Amino acid sequence: MNKLFPGIWKKDEKIITQNLVPGDKTYTKNIFNFRGREYREWNPFKSKACAAIACGLREFPLKSGLKVLYLGISFGQTATFFSDIIGKDGIIYGVELSERCLTDLNSVAEKRGNIVPILGDARKPDEYGWIEPVDLIYEDVASDDQAEIMIRNSSHFLKPGGFAMIAIKARSIDVVKEPRIVFKEQLEILKKHFEVVETRDIEKFEKDHLFVVLKRKT
Repeated sequence: MNKLFPGIWKKDEKIITQNLVPGDKTYTKNIFNFRGREYREWNPFKSKACAAIACGLREFPLKSGLKVLYLGISFGQTATFFSDIIGKDGIIYGVELSERCLTDLNSVAEKRGNIVPILGDARKPDEYGWIEPVDLIYEDVASDDQAEIMIRNSSHFLKPGGFAMIAIKARSIDVVKEPRIVFKEQLEILKKHFEVVETRDIEKFEKDHLFVVLKRKT
């Protein structure tokens, strides 16, 4: 079993995390024990963050104890793996516009204890302005103003020097332009506020997507 990042390993070509809630199979088909600890398989076809790791991502700034703002948390699939990684000392504030998604997320959050579901619009951070400063923002929102959403939330909540990760969806931004042009334009917008740490094409798992790791300028 090879360690890829804090809280993330690779075993038999599968990406895995240590299960924060042993016995819970939510959003994973395979759990197994290794040296007295339980692990869950993370599917890159169902998580853009995992897809980026599977595609060779070198920098993944998530670790135990971090405070995370997750924009577009949906049903919480990827968030459960983030929950494994940050552990009981970390917390995820998950913003979601869909009440239906949030209903499912609430049951997941109750089991895990480190996810706070928030019904809100990621375009309007004032709606959840009570959130404390966070170490990392993760955005997975299908919108033509993805970059602006990240910038707006970062100015409200991200600590100076904090990290951000975003899955840029070219077809949500412009259905006519070539994805590579869309990616370049979005990166130029983000560069005004962030250092681009790494970009990773995840075409193998998600068509017309670019995964980007950012660091807020101080």
